[in-house]
Amino acid sequence: MYLLEHDAKELLAAAGVATPAGVLLDGTSSMPVLPAGPWVVKAQVAAGGRGKAGGIRKTTTEVETLAAAAEIQRMRIRGLPVRGCRVEQQVGSAQEAYLSLMVDAAAAGVRVLLAPQGGVDIETLSAQPGSLRSIMCDPTPAAVSAGVRSLCKDLAEPMRSALTSAGDALAQPFFAYECMLLEINPLFVKPDGTWIAGDAKMITDDNALERQPRLRALLAARAGAYPEVALKLEHGCDYVVVDADGEIGLLTTGAGLSMMLVDELHAAGLKPYNFLDVRTGGLRGDPARLVHVLNWIAAGSRIKVILVNVFAGITDLGEFARLLLAALAQAPQLKVPVVARLVGNGVEIAREVLGAAGIAVVTELDAAVAKVNQHLAGQRA
Repeated sequence: MYLLEHDAKELLAAAGVATPAGVLLDGTSSMPVLPAGPWVVKAQVAAGGRGKAGGIRKTTTEVETLAAAAEIQRMRIRGLPVRGCRVEQQVGSAQEAYLSLMVDAAAAGVRVLLAPQGGVDIETLSAQPGSLRSIMCDPTPAAVSAGVRSLCKDLAEPMRSALTSAGDALAQPFFAYECMLLEINPLFVKPDGTWIAGDAKMITDDNALERQPRLRALLAARAGAYPEVALKLEHGCDYVVVDADGEIGLLTTGAGLSMMLVDELHAAGLKPYNFLDVRTGGLRGDPARLVHVLNWIAAGSRIKVILVNVFAGITDLGEFARLLLAALAQAPQLKVPVVARLVGNGVEIAREVLGAAGIAVVTELDAAVAKVNQHLAGQRA
């Protein structure tokens, strides 16, 4: 789960990490009291490049601040809608540094990246030898803190003390919230050696949500800001809108197979609407999850066809076919053709069940894509 900056900073502040005083403006509650100005108005969107896109603005009056927030909230950045604005105090004179902790699954550890300069275009430091420092650490807070200290040992003050302190402070919430990534850029270092998290990119493992009551509470309070993760937590499957203008609704299982299908459709010049791992093993004879999925797909304003793609091992495709028909009957607003590509256990029974309802079943992806194309061509004619 890629946390919005405001939520990440709220969690970090609760863990003792220094952050600028700030409030969230998202139109869902009464107007909060702004901290003392001047301010920075920041678009809340799970994407980088906000500043270059015009999603971060400095303001000096409340009128200017509210106008900037209203304008920013109407934006889309990298194709994603802005989900409110964080208005926070500007940080005074300070150096900008960079510090990140990330899980390196291949090495079974935590990689620390550190640079005594940060801010926009941090990626360019990788081309400057010695500018971006890195170390692999064992996955414990103590090991990460020690790794940060080793990377800082030759830095001048106050940078050395500030980054060492930041490493100690960030290691705790990184492990406590089961983060995949915790990045502070810029990390403001003041002349007296104190520091403050100017920005925070925090990605947590959504498979760990059952162990994270505070993150679950956040989702319950702000489900609209995290629709995909909220859906997964409530319904037990992964669903993401990949193109709001997509024409093909996907009812698919298997995360890897579903991503592959999205890529195949794009390669064929087609526009899938969503990614889905419906997890057929969790249906358990009940079409409710399929009904929810079809209703989510029906929200797409340009949906012209549904493509079902299921590779069955344990799942019985005959049972799946019956559940699919039951779900389609309970989602009457989705009146578009259905193409089914089914492979595996019980496919012959599924072919009979769906064939009787006028839905042809194919086993080859090329044939399924060809049928999707036929339906699209017919509707455009």
